[in-house]
Amino acid sequence: MDINELQPILEAIIYVAEDPVNPEQLKEIFPDESYETIETALRKLMDEFNSRPGGMVIREIAGGVRMTTRPEYHEHVRAYLKTKPGARLSMAALETLAVIAYRQPVTLAEILAIRGKKSSTALKTLLEKKLVAIVGRKHVVGRPILYGTSREFLVHFGLKDLSELPTLEEFAELAGEQH
Repeated sequence: MDINELQPILEAIIYVAEDPVNPEQLKEIFPDESYETIETALRKLMDEFNSRPGGMVIREIAGGVRMTTRPEYHEHVRAYLKTKPGARLSMAALETLAVIAYRQPVTLAEILAIRGKKSSTALKTLLEKKLVAIVGRKHVVGRPILYGTSREFLVHFGLKDLSELPTLEEFAELAGEQH
């Protein structure tokens, strides 16, 4: 199949997918196509789709691609849907999530040492929302559980990977601007 035939099919699949679509899933759908052909068609689709002035974009998120509304139209879409922002995380949960995102893998005791506050309830909330996952055990006495962010964390925050997190310096600048 040629790249121009593959592109509209990829667009349709990405449109109906609930989660980001990764190259392995596409390879299963097109077993006769090489990864290179699929990647080339996907890249060309993204370039062409994202260069038009429409309300949607195709973005790389959590190891796959997903069709999303353009961020600049978020408030208009929210007004149309008459929705409020999704269930917000408490300040304790956000602080705990930030510690995990920037210091992972990290133990509960290490989170406590950084935050200076008990974090077990916030951690439980983050685990329930699947924003955080157990990634192993630390090789020390007691073998405490290690926590890290999950794929759902990347999807929820629209990140391709952890390298897209703001640096701590950028984060401090953003926090300073809001005061």
